Formats: sequence, C-alpha cells, structure tokens
Amino acid sequence: MMLGLLLARAGVRVTVLEKHADFLRDFRGDTVHPSTIRLIDELGLGQEFRRLPQSRLKNVAFPVPGGPPVTMGDFDALPPPYNYIAMMPQWDFLNFLGAAAAEEPGFTLLMSHTATGLVRNGGRVRGIRFRTPDGTQGELLADLVVATDGRHSVLRTEAGLAPKEFPVPFDTWWFRLPRNPSEAGEVAGLVPAFGPGEALLALFRNDYYQMGYLAAKGTDARIRAEGVEGFRRRVAALRPDLADRVDAIRSLDDLHWLDVRLNRLHRWYINGMLCIGDAAHAMSPAGGVGINLAIQDAAAAAESLAPALLRGHVTTADLKKVERRRRLPTVIVQTAQRVMQRAIFGPIMSGKRTKVPAAALFVARRVPAVRTIIPRFIAFGPRPEHAPAFARRAEPRPQPQP
Repeated sequence: MMLGLLLARAGVRVTVLEKHADFLRDFRGDTVHPSTIRLIDELGLGQEFRRLPQSRLKNVAFPVPGGPPVTMGDFDALPPPYNYIAMMPQWDFLNFLGAAAAEEPGFTLLMSHTATGLVRNGGRVRGIRFRTPDGTQGELLADLVVATDGRHSVLRTEAGLAPKEFPVPFDTWWFRLPRNPSEAGEVAGLVPAFGPGEALLALFRNDYYQMGYLAAKGTDARIRAEGVEGFRRRVAALRPDLADRVDAIRSLDDLHWLDVRLNRLHRWYINGMLCIGDAAHAMSPAGGVGINLAIQDAAAAAESLAPALLRGHVTTADLKKVERRRRLPTVIVQTAQRVMQRAIFGPIMSGKRTKVPAAALFVARRVPAVRTIIPRFIAFGPRPEHAPAFARRAEPRPQPQP
C-alpha cells in the first residue's frame, strides 16, 4: 500500500491486489514506529494520521522480583515529535494509506483478488495471474511485479526464490484482556513476565491490554489440548494481577497464533519481479519491526524504481539496487533479533532461565545511554528512509474555526 501510494504520486500507474474483502485482521503489524511516522509527515499526512485511534508506547520495562521494574528502553527520551511508537489496528492504517492513494489518478486497489501465479514471456515476468471469490481467473500485465504477499509468499515460490531460514525458539499467541476503568490513563509501555518455558507480554492500549503469550515452537497442539481453562491458568500464573479478567478469554478461538519465522532471501528479485517486506525477509515479532522495515523497503523501492517505471523499462540492475540498499539494514536487525533469541528467549523457552539476564539489568541501571540507544535503534533502524521528493506534500493548514 505504501509503495503504491508513493509510485502513484510519481505518476506511475499502480494496481494493488488484496486477497481479502477488507483489512479486518487483528494483531497484524500494530506498531507504527517513528521512522514510519516521520515518513507520513513528509507525505503531508501527519495531521490525519494522528487523528486515527491509537495508543502511544513510551517505554519497555522488565519486572524485577522485590523491586521496581527496570526500564530497558525509554522512547520518551527521543526528540519529539518522534518519541513514541503508535499502536493502532492495522486495518485503520491500511485504510488510511488506501484513502490517500485513492486521491492519485493512477492508483487502483482491487479487493478480493488473490494473486495465484506469474505471467512470463521471453525470460521475464510480465504480470500476474489472479482469482476472484467467484472463481474467475484473470491476468494483469505490468512492467514490474512487486511481491508483498508476506512470509508465505505465493509469488516468491512461483519465482523459484527460497529464503534461508534461521532457527526461532518460540511461537506467539496474541489475545486481549480488558483494562479496568481505574487503570485508564497514560499508556505505560510494554511489560513482560517470564516463567519456565514461557513468557507473557502486555502492551498497554487505551482500553485493553494486547497480550502475547510465548511458548516453545511446536506446542500449539498441546496448548489447545489443555483447553481454554488450561490457557487461562497459564496467563494467571504469569500475571496474577490480571487473574481477575482471564475469563475474557472465552474460547481458544480468541487466540491468534503466529508461526514465528526469521528468514531472508539471498536474492530478492528475478527479471521483472521484486520481493520486499516479509516476502523478502520475515522478521521475529521482537521489537515490532516487521511492518516498519517493509515500509522502509517501499520508500527505497519507490525512490529507485519510479524513473525506470516512468520510462517503461525496469532492468534487473534497477532491482538489484533496491536489494543492495535494503539488505544491510535487514541483516543488522535480524542479527540483533537472533542475539536476543539466544540470550533471552532461547534459555527461557528451554526452561533454563525464568528472568532477564542479570547483566542486562545491570547495564540498564548503570548505563543511562543504553535506555536511549536501544529505543533509537528500534524506532528508526540502521538505515531509515525518507519520502522521495516527488511524493512529498505540504500539510494542509488548519481551517479557522467559525
């Protein structure tokens, strides 16, 4: 959606296919980082974005038995206005981008259109095949196909591109718990809790807690065999202060299982097709960076490819340029995630540890700069992108009140 908006602002004719009839899927890329918020401001959409329903994540704190929580990352220490992570349902964000893109004459969004394969001719990808809900098959020809269809990308498979998989020790089950009226107020941040072989994350939203239960890979069948009562007991044991509301988990259908993957392609393109986002590099949910890296990919791709698309001829050298620019930041972020897995999540999932390493807590307490370095890395990443000049617009001036 972001790539479509940017290219349409350059004057390129763009068609985005979405296989669902709407965007209403929960717990999908709910974290909008400062790098993305700054890009939105550069597009002249900041005022409208800030009017969307959202919570502000300001810090990450780890509980310490017998003492106050230790703040590992304080986003509020970053220069405003980019000193928070916006938490919002992804459907609001996608509808927001779609509405902005719809104002461009060259942009088309086709809902309920599932990409099923590639159209090839003369050793080059020339378009895609698609299917509508009534079974109608069709083809859409294009100078360039960009695969943004996620970690299980159909187009990537069709292109013969296979990612290198890195081991991940856990999967995640997302769900909601209500916040009591007495708990309303400033959104505090992210608070984890740890137990033998499991962990629980609580992200404070305006009127509920977004909960993420982490357990070792391959345990989904066992968790579901225990039933909803068993899962409620797991949550209550990890967070006794929330035990009074676990009945809000009405059934296991309220759990949204994420098969966590960490991988990346050796090569992101073939002649006529480019992969970006999760199709090129699936990220762990650690840090909530996936959606934001994908948007950075989109900004870099738009900057590089718009001139070639306007000429009507995109070469593999053009596609390689995008990959070269975005590969290093991808490798850096994934390496950081793998270090976190080995140091924290791996030992917890294996039952060898039930708390954050003492060394990490010591550094957080004694080295104040760490509380700024970590959030800046999460907030902007190693190579944040800016909006291309052709896509920038001035913010509309506020209308005078009558």
